[in-house]
Amino acid sequence: MTAVPGRIAENVAHFGRALRAAGLPVGPRDVVQAIGAVEAAGLGSRQDLYWTLHAVFVTRHEQSAVFDAAFRVFWRRRGLVEKLIAEMSPIAPADPRTDKPKPGETRVMDALRPQTRPAPDKQAERELTARLTASDRDVVRAKDFAQMSAAEIASAKRMIDRLILPDDRRRTRRLAPDARGGAVDLRATLRRSLRTGGASIDLAFRSPVVKAPPLVALVDISGSMAEYSRLFLHFLHALTEKRRHIHSFVFATRLTNISRELAQRDPDDALARAAARVTDWEGGTRIASALRDFNRLWSRRVLGGGATVMLFTDGLEREVGDDLAFEMDRLHRSCARLIWLNPLLRFDAFEARAGGVKAMLPHVDAFRPIHSLASMEALVRAIGTGQDAGATDPARWLRRA
Repeated sequence: MTAVPGRIAENVAHFGRALRAAGLPVGPRDVVQAIGAVEAAGLGSRQDLYWTLHAVFVTRHEQSAVFDAAFRVFWRRRGLVEKLIAEMSPIAPADPRTDKPKPGETRVMDALRPQTRPAPDKQAERELTARLTASDRDVVRAKDFAQMSAAEIASAKRMIDRLILPDDRRRTRRLAPDARGGAVDLRATLRRSLRTGGASIDLAFRSPVVKAPPLVALVDISGSMAEYSRLFLHFLHALTEKRRHIHSFVFATRLTNISRELAQRDPDDALARAAARVTDWEGGTRIASALRDFNRLWSRRVLGGGATVMLFTDGLEREVGDDLAFEMDRLHRSCARLIWLNPLLRFDAFEARAGGVKAMLPHVDAFRPIHSLASMEALVRAIGTGQDAGATDPARWLRRA
């Protein structure tokens, strides 16, 4: 087949670099293969080009969302697909349409946006590196999520992805085979002895299983928590990638389990799937109803093995009754540790005067702020050590109220 005229190779190479900038593992070999595939496919439509490039650049299922967003954004510019197909086929392509943004498109837009910079000033660069880099990170760490700009939120998400969860594995009562264990496994020893007809006794040992206890998050996504809950869900996704046995639930007027959605590798895809599953995002707040559903339907399934529960809410219940205190007490008795994360603690003048706060405080082990990266890092340390350093005493707030 004769070489196809035009700037096909250049456009495919640019597209490959955009995919790499958006997070896909695309290298020079992949670009060369993609150019050869496009030339050999004999494209006749936009869909042909899409699946030809998809077959080369996408190697895992979770990469499809980013590829799809990159294809729509990149080849929409200046009608590149139409020009390319016009060079390869007499079939007139259809006009491109503008679709609703999908998971990964934010990163793709950043990757495709030209990075225009002024002429570098070497002295200014040295001063910036020495003086501002660390301080900028400190500013983002200490800044309230509700006051962050879009660029600062993006930076905060990258810092959240780099959070290191300490090793909090603990001994359990379950025993597993271990050649260096201290307890004799009687059944395994008898089975070994039967193989030799009882002529010799070959002892088998076992020891307690050591593993990280489950983490369970109950996240308030009502309107008063919207500015904080989205970044906290990104934090939960980062934790889910780094360890197993994390169960995530969200609630406003109803409880929804989004553990499976947050298990997706791509963060944009995971949060988009979670948002599509939830029907009461930024609605009212019914904490007692959500806790009742959790205690009745999920506590026996997810609170075994010394689970730690993170309750993420401001405690501003719409209708406060005796059922809220009852459900909080039931939840507290079902888990090893109950940590209440409240963004209202960022205010020095905070007082536990709301009825929901008064009903919930007696039943928590720790009361922590959660409004910035610094508070998130402190939470990670507390989860890892099993201690509540930096948390406030719930009883102190009750005495002040």
